[in-house]
Amino acid sequence: MSSEPSPAASPESSTGLLDRARREYEALAARGLKLDLTRGKPAPEQLDLSEELLSLPGRHPAVTDGVDLRNYGGLHGLPELREIFAEVLQVPAGQLLAAGNSSLELMHDCLVHALLSVLPGAGSRWADEDRIAFLCPVPGYDRHFALCERFGIEMIPVPMTPAGPDMDVVERLVAEDPAVRGIWCVPKYSNPDGVSYSDDTVARLARMETAAGDFRIFWDNAYAAHHLTDAPVEIADLLAACAASGHPDRAFVFGSTSKITLAGAGVGFFGASRANVDWLTANNSKRSIGPDKINQLRHLLFLRDADGVRTHMERQRALLRPKFAAVQRILDRELGTTGLATWTSPEGGYFVTLTVPDGCAGAVVRHAAEAGVVLTPAGATHPYGDDPRDATIRIAPSYPSLPELEQAMLGLTVCVRLAGYQKLLAG
Repeated sequence: MSSEPSPAASPESSTGLLDRARREYEALAARGLKLDLTRGKPAPEQLDLSEELLSLPGRHPAVTDGVDLRNYGGLHGLPELREIFAEVLQVPAGQLLAAGNSSLELMHDCLVHALLSVLPGAGSRWADEDRIAFLCPVPGYDRHFALCERFGIEMIPVPMTPAGPDMDVVERLVAEDPAVRGIWCVPKYSNPDGVSYSDDTVARLARMETAAGDFRIFWDNAYAAHHLTDAPVEIADLLAACAASGHPDRAFVFGSTSKITLAGAGVGFFGASRANVDWLTANNSKRSIGPDKINQLRHLLFLRDADGVRTHMERQRALLRPKFAAVQRILDRELGTTGLATWTSPEGGYFVTLTVPDGCAGAVVRHAAEAGVVLTPAGATHPYGDDPRDATIRIAPSYPSLPELEQAMLGLTVCVRLAGYQKLLAG
């Protein structure tokens, strides 16, 4: 996080500061900007790093492990590609599936299959229960929340800490409520606050006693290789910890190459116990006769091995780090002495979380939109779009060019000052 905010200005001085903020905002709105900080998409320059994929596989032999990659079959995906990402995602290759282009698709399918078929360790389908609930660490990922809303799964917010979700709260809820069937986790450089789970958090998730015998951890390791510093964060191996704690079926591990290579033409991965892998494979066999193995071959030839992934991600980091540095520099310069905001300084991932005075996030987002700077909707970081404090804003620095990002951030800080001083004077 940024340093502690300074004390708020007095009402007398705040009046002058508000007048100045209004003038700055009028000048900002007059510029007619059209800038977008809404989603954490790779920039075109990042996608260009994987341009070679479009010329692969060429005339490379299309048979591997006895499977003709041009044909049906191979539900588990290419063994060689699974070997590469086994290391990245901390899943044994024999317990890892390589699937289509999206890990979100795999999360969707796991929810659907759990609703419509019996999970390993379960006594019934989730659809046959009166109530199903998921724990949702907040701030969190809006697409996780959208999946729960889509399927009528109740969401229970859990506070995030610098070590991950508040485990005292998690352990109490899962022990006392048998309707709680899962928890969403982005364990490394989490979306949106950049927190990485501590070893103790992972151990407690693995060993905790749950009222539901089919409780699942949806472990969305989306940023497993997305480092911004010279000292990559390492997290504990959840799958191994669950097995060692006597809960081998508890973890569903997800990952993808979506922000590694081409976001719309990547490879999604699912890792779990053998029982869970067999369960998902059997269910998926009803909707597909096999994934796009030619695309998987492209990725195998392009990345080559786990070291190839690391080398490629160093190139990604070289493009992303200046943008994250610009966000920190502008926030510190424009807001650091105002007492109006704090913000995260992530070591990896794709987002920065900006925290403004309670009741101000919606106003900041609205002011910014009216001035031509589009932000993720206030509340998107919380279930049902409801941030009880109305204080959290997610910043996505990756997609704009550096000059556009700097303009957008300067505009955002103007809006924070305007909304913040308005709130201060309103009492």
